[in-house]
Amino acid sequence: MQEPKLSFHGAAGSVTGSCFLLEVADSRILIDCGMFQGSKSEKELNYRPFPFDPGEIDAVLLTHAHIDHTGLLPKLAKEGFSGPIYATPPTMELCGVMLQDSGHIQESEVKQLNRRNRRRSREPVEPIYTADDARMLMPQFVSVPYQEWREAVGGVRFRFWNAGHLLGSATIEIEVGVADSLRRLLFSGDVGTRYKMLEGLPQAPAGVDYLVCESTYGDRERDDYTQVARRNRLREIVAKAHNPNGALLIPSFAVERTQEVLTDLVALMDDGSLPRSPIMIDSPLASRATEVFKAQAGELANAAAFTRALNAPNVRFTESAEQSKALDLVRGFHIIIAASGMCEAGRIRHRLRNWLWRPECTVLLVGFQAAGTLGRILQDGARVVRIQGDEILVHAKIIAFDAYSGHADASDLEEWVSARAPIEKGVFLVHGEPAARSALTRRLSKTLKVPVMEPRLDDSFVLTGDGARLLEDAARVRLAPEQLGRPDWHNDFQSFVLDLSDRLNQAADRKGRAVILRKVKRALEPEQDTVAAKENENAVH
Repeated sequence: MQEPKLSFHGAAGSVTGSCFLLEVADSRILIDCGMFQGSKSEKELNYRPFPFDPGEIDAVLLTHAHIDHTGLLPKLAKEGFSGPIYATPPTMELCGVMLQDSGHIQESEVKQLNRRNRRRSREPVEPIYTADDARMLMPQFVSVPYQEWREAVGGVRFRFWNAGHLLGSATIEIEVGVADSLRRLLFSGDVGTRYKMLEGLPQAPAGVDYLVCESTYGDRERDDYTQVARRNRLREIVAKAHNPNGALLIPSFAVERTQEVLTDLVALMDDGSLPRSPIMIDSPLASRATEVFKAQAGELANAAAFTRALNAPNVRFTESAEQSKALDLVRGFHIIIAASGMCEAGRIRHRLRNWLWRPECTVLLVGFQAAGTLGRILQDGARVVRIQGDEILVHAKIIAFDAYSGHADASDLEEWVSARAPIEKGVFLVHGEPAARSALTRRLSKTLKVPVMEPRLDDSFVLTGDGARLLEDAARVRLAPEQLGRPDWHNDFQSFVLDLSDRLNQAADRKGRAVILRKVKRALEPEQDTVAAKENENAVH
């Protein structure tokens, strides 16, 4: 049998769009098929054709249910994939609600966009897929328990290990038959941290040929937050945010992050550490995901505290759009937890539009914020942002608190990789922004005796018995490395427009504004026109 080939069609230079294609003889297996998030340049990849033929994919193996790992599955099926999707039972259940919600959000956003496009005489656009497309996909799912070997296709078998990142999350061990030997591969998925509230410690086998490992927090060390330390810090944040006329907004991933934050908030109110305040979960997806968590409570750590939080008298879940809009009428201090966690879509954008300009508001970011997202822009200290076409002055307090992140930090990742020894052939680092990936490469290279590689988007490697060999094919590359994991020109343009507006507003008078606009116009003129304009101005003076 010929040597296997591995291609990196996502999460190669950024933290989203996880998608790895393993080719063995005539068989093709995808590990994850995620949606790109972040800058507009990256998100546009979701609309472009796959860099492979979906009809030729034999099977998909999923690490977990987050949209950046599963979000393009309905598109894959629409374009010809008809094979099985292997996942743990909780991942299958969560995908059942998350993919339909993703389709619904796309339909809603495209509807609004087409309304604007009609006014601009632009062509209408179509959603990547609809909620119906997501529903039609579900019969292709095949549930597989942890640590049970299954055959994906001829000559390739796999098993799932608990990654400790999310309910049902998996590290995937794959064995490929090559001639008279086996090639052992391990895909980390997203590796959990030792202090996850609802998950146990990550598990995975040792002794592999090739390791594909995430690097989200590869360049940083987080504080070691025990449950007591995490709740104490949360108590401090909420106490400072408490304003009789204010609100605490928590953009949060609807699956697990919301449930963890809610559990801690209610626990602090139950023991008297915080006054009992209204807590609204403004996310239909969070409501449906919570039902999955309730059904799987026997698999969760701290299940009793989680169940108590769900039944707390001050907790409300909004379902309909009308219930969500009614939150604008709430008076007195209250807490709203709403998706999405990076502020890119969902109801949190409406909440931010209503509250960011008010100094009595606090925004608490409880997860990783990818480059180019509104969450990262706020975290980096933007004074003005644009939401739904409106310029919003940011007077709210923005606080980042990463104790709830489901990702291992640099030390945890180094320890996790070391525990996989011996690693015989090489390590590929994925799912990390450039600085994080490079930092983890330097760290691991000090102790590992095999190459640590940073694949670019659409890179392909032959996994030989002597090591990985890169196949050069520049024609396949969809985005250059410098366009990934960073803000793009769309972000720069929006920042420029907002800065210009701010400068104009601060100008002392009409003459001052005219001077600013004249300088901008000069900068936009071709060089010869600029020279002529200067000559005319000198002649006048």
